[in-house]
This record gives sequence, C-alpha cells and structure tokens, in this order.
Amino acid sequence: MSEQVLQDGKIFVGKSIKPEYLDLKLANRHGLITGATGTGKTVTLQVLAEGFSAAGVPVFAADIKGDLSGIAAVGEPKDFLVKRAGEVGLGDTYQQRAYPSIFWDVFGEQGHPIRATVQDMGPLLLSRLLELNEVQEGVLNIAFRVAADEKMPLVDLKDLRSLMNNISERSKEIGTQYGNVAATSVGSIQRRFLVLEEQGANQFFGEPALDIMDFMRVAPDGRGVINLLAADRLMEKPRLYATFLLWMLSKLWMTLPEVGDQPKPKLVFFFDEAHLLFNDAPKALLERIEQVARLIRSKGVGVYFITQNPMDVPNTVSAQLGNRVQHALRAFTPQEQKAVKAAATTFRKNPDLDTEKVIMELKVGEALVSMLENKGEPSMVQRTFIRPPEARLGPVSKDERLSVIEYSPVYGKYEEAVDRESAHEILTKRTEAAAQQANAGEGGSWADVILGGGGAAGGKTGTKRGQQGMGEMIGKELQRSISRTIATTIKNIIVGSIKGGKR
Repeated sequence: MSEQVLQDGKIFVGKSIKPEYLDLKLANRHGLITGATGTGKTVTLQVLAEGFSAAGVPVFAADIKGDLSGIAAVGEPKDFLVKRAGEVGLGDTYQQRAYPSIFWDVFGEQGHPIRATVQDMGPLLLSRLLELNEVQEGVLNIAFRVAADEKMPLVDLKDLRSLMNNISERSKEIGTQYGNVAATSVGSIQRRFLVLEEQGANQFFGEPALDIMDFMRVAPDGRGVINLLAADRLMEKPRLYATFLLWMLSKLWMTLPEVGDQPKPKLVFFFDEAHLLFNDAPKALLERIEQVARLIRSKGVGVYFITQNPMDVPNTVSAQLGNRVQHALRAFTPQEQKAVKAAATTFRKNPDLDTEKVIMELKVGEALVSMLENKGEPSMVQRTFIRPPEARLGPVSKDERLSVIEYSPVYGKYEEAVDRESAHEILTKRTEAAAQQANAGEGGSWADVILGGGGAAGGKTGTKRGQQGMGEMIGKELQRSISRTIATTIKNIIVGSIKGGKR
C-alpha cells in the first residue's frame, strides 16, 4: 500500500491546516461531492477511488465523460501535479501508478456488456423507466404477478410484450382474480416498449445477467478492482441511466448479506450526476431510494453521490450522507445564492471560516471538506487542497481501453447474449397446443372427414386472423373454397346415384 494514499486505516484526501482523511471504518456512512462544472469533482472522485482500491475495497463508478478511465493507466508527473503534491506534503514520495480496472458498458461498445432481466428490474423501476401513470403501473404489476404464478420467466422485452398480449386476451379471466386489465392501458404500455427499444433497452434486457459479485473483485496484489461504467452514451437517456444505477443499488441491497459495521466497506458505489435520480421521481420511488440508502450500509456498501448542487439531493437522503466534499459554487442568481447558503449550513461550523463566502472563493482543486471521525460525528469543516491522483488525469486511448477489456478477469463471460426458454416461448407453445387441440377436437364437416382433413380444410386453428400472415390467410381461404367445391361435387354425385337407382 502506498503511504501517500493510505495512513493508519484512513484515506488521505488532502491538506488544510492539517491532513484530511476519510476513515475507512466510517466510509459506509455514505458521502456527497458537490460543486459547479469544472471545479474538480471528477478528480476528487478519482482520488477517493484510488484510496479505496489501495485499501482493498472494490469500487463502482459511472464515467460520464470518459475522463475517469485514466485511472487504469499510469499517471504523468506534470508540473501542476508535482506542485500540488508539495503543497499537501507528499514531496518526493509522490509517485504515479495505474489501478486495476474493469470497463463496463450497457451497449457493449466500450466495455463488457451489462444485462439485467426484466424480472430482476421489477415493476416499480420498470414503471419509472416507461414513465407509466398509476393505472398503467397497476396493470404492469398484474402482469408480473401472472408471470410469477404461472412460472413464466421474464427475461427480455419480447417476453414482456407477449405477456401483455396474453393478459389482454384473457382480461375477463384475469380480472376476476387479479383486478381489471383495461385494453387501453395495455396498448399504452406496449407503445412505451417501442420508445424503450429505440433507446437501446433491447441490449440491456437479456442474459447472461450481471453477477453482482463480479463488482466485488480484488486484484492479485490485494487492491480493490475499480469498475468503470462507460456512461457517455447512457447519459443521452438520463432516465435509463438513473433507473439502471438504482437497479444496481437495489440488486446489491437484496443480494449481499448483513454484515454490520466493518473495518472497511465491502464495496463503494459512486453515483455521478445524482440529480437525475431524483428529478420527477414519484413518491414510491423516492421512498425506495431513501430505504436503500439507509439500509445498504448494513451490507457494507458505501454510496457517494456526485452532483452540482447539494439541493439536488432530497433532505431525507442528504441527512444520511456524512462524508462531504464541497467544491466551488457560483452565485449569480437568487436561486444560486440560496444554494450556496444551503450548502454552507450542511457543515459543522468552523469559527475561523466564513463558510458561505469561502464556497464562492474556492479555486479548482480546492474544496471544503468535512469527514466523519471518532464515533461518527462530522469533523469541523476545513478549506482543503485535494491531493493529486496517482493514475492518469484524462481518458485512456481506444487501444488502451481494448487492452484492459481483453485482459479482464470477466472477458468472455458476458460478451455473447443467450436466449433461453422464457415467457415468450412458453406462451407461443401454449397457443400452438391450443390450436392443435381445437383442430383435433372439432372434427370438421362430413366432407372434411371424407377428404381426410379436419382442421386444415374447415376446422378452426385457434389462431386469430389478426395474428396470421396475409399469405397464410389467403392460402387457408383458398383451401376452404376447394374443400367446399369438392364436397358439393361429391354430394351431387351421391344424390344423383341414389335418384338414378330409384328410377
């Protein structure tokens, strides 16, 4: 372990009038990094990620602009970094090195694909993703319940689409047991599926689904692996981005065992552009976020939100974020002035600092820092120089990224999609079986029996015309017409023969 990063079970963050540390045993009490664009939030995130990794703690972080990918490469001793190293007391001990990293990408282009099943996502998060109203969300809940009761796995969107068609056709039967299923609601949900597919959700929903334990890896040298999600394209679909990260948090919460307070976290999760999680979120979703944030610390997971304005985070969540780093804020409008004042009041007061004034004076790479200490009380806020990172500042090249991916311990595990039997296939088989049973049981007309037909000539197939192809419909109509013509001819011959015999 590098002494410039870790000292006595604490991560070295920077220097104020004294060294500032993040205590590992209090790191799962969550944290908040805020500040205006270009003030150094990403560097602070990188510094903390390096510290956790050096302590053997795996990290997950969303890489919004691609800059964070440089953590996988050796840094360069640039003049301003060397100068900062001297300012914070590192001096000649400042060295550069790369950190063990795994790249991930929902779209599978800049990292290993991340997939989830529809079933894992669940109706609450899926409703958020589809922007459903309360009635539509109720119908979606019924669909999930039917799938569970009838043992139909929901893996991808085609499973969900087939299921919605099925419950619409069985609305009367389902209504008596589960509640009303309005055709208009089903139609609206189906249209939302189209929007989701256009956003690339088909690439996200499927298998092999992410094994959350792949985020909990430790490198052979004892350092925690840093998992980086390529989020530049994902940020173009902010609702998908926020829902995806909340799904990951929920997955961690439901998967990991209770461990209580530990000497260090089992995993640290950095949620960049956190305001997207809370924008226009319905009450049920906000309650879920608050619940996860409150309880996931008992699973040994620390969550750090990164956003521009501390007011982006609701009070119920903000109250649980004990470790805080505040970079500069600008105050040109009444709303911005209000934000500065609110940010200042979240810190434990320092009689030697005018916190509200300092927030507007901070330079790039400076921040107000207050970390939990002793038994969990916040330290007095201090104006702090953030230490320089050891890894590269800025993105890796395309070739460097490809090299990291190919030498990754999970390479080959997620690259190829798998399509096993699930709800779509089960419902298709049911429809085919019902059609065959109807054909076998109906028997057809007496002419069909003579012709050895039954189903093909005149029996029902059990498939609605609206679901048949045009060619299939024309073929069947032609077949029926020929059958009727032959039957009539045979009938005339038999009747004529009988009459001729009588004469």
